[in-house]
Amino acid sequence: MFTKKRISFIAVLFMISALLAACSSGSSGGGGGGSKKKVAIGPPASETNSVSKLIMEAYGIEEGDYEAYQEAFGDAADGVQDGNIEVSIGILGLPAGSIESLQASAGDVKMLGLSDEAIKHIEEKSGYKRHTIPKDTYDFLDADVETVTAYAVLMGSTDTIDEELGYELAKIMVENASENTHDQAKQMTLENALNGAEGLPIHPGAKKYYEEQGLTIDNPVAELKADKKDRKSELILGTGSQGGTYYPLGGEMANIWNKHIDGVNVTNTETGASIENLASIRDGNMDLGMTVHVPALSAIEGKGDFEGAKVENAAFIGHIYPEVVQIVTREKTGIKSLEDLK
Repeated sequence: MFTKKRISFIAVLFMISALLAACSSGSSGGGGGGSKKKVAIGPPASETNSVSKLIMEAYGIEEGDYEAYQEAFGDAADGVQDGNIEVSIGILGLPAGSIESLQASAGDVKMLGLSDEAIKHIEEKSGYKRHTIPKDTYDFLDADVETVTAYAVLMGSTDTIDEELGYELAKIMVENASENTHDQAKQMTLENALNGAEGLPIHPGAKKYYEEQGLTIDNPVAELKADKKDRKSELILGTGSQGGTYYPLGGEMANIWNKHIDGVNVTNTETGASIENLASIRDGNMDLGMTVHVPALSAIEGKGDFEGAKVENAAFIGHIYPEVVQIVTREKTGIKSLEDLK
């Protein structure tokens, strides 16, 4: 039988334990004394990672204010569904299948918009521009969402993509886009073909095709080392993570090229996306790469992630689709804006 003295002693121990747990929780947290929010900011070698940090900077959110997860968007969406990640930032096409799947599974997805001040900061610091996601894009939206966008483009190695091959790649992207079942393939039109090309050297084969179609090309023209007589039969296309847009879309693009170009087999490979693809082209490990046009320009100019290691052997081949920054959480997190991460 417990004595009053033993019961009092146990009660004191329980109170001390509770106090220590509360202190521990408070010491690890961000704003408001709570725990730090878990935020997926994209893989290390990705444009998502770079723009995520720029977004945080726009809000005055420092690295110590949140717990960063450098996950591919598919894994990040799984983490949001499981409750292991509270906010996920992605650069994706509209609508994004992974977000639709997350809503189908979780049922309470919330999309976070960017403030006017944040958008202004991002526009001043990068090539991203304001973009409005219409409320009818997803069935869970009850209002338009303000964010920023860039363009996904295809870059090719001037060391391995000869003029005729560059011509065929550009031509088939536009003229056979209807064979591609991915939602974003409808963006690969002649009208959109030069979106994201501003400031980038254009592949002479692509230039020839677009000029034949009546487009005016003002871009500098890339010099080629590639020669048809030395053309590789196996080409590597860098895409992105399997949970994003690049990988499935790039897979279909590769299949269509293989169907229509004799003697060439294009294999799509999963990567960390934009920055990794550009670096791999530079280093001779990749022939084609999907990338946001913003890091492509940085790569050519030797700025940002490419300071001191510019990419001099990559050229624009064509526009793929608009890339839209989409930030999602779940209603149950209670997060109403990125301000809540402070």
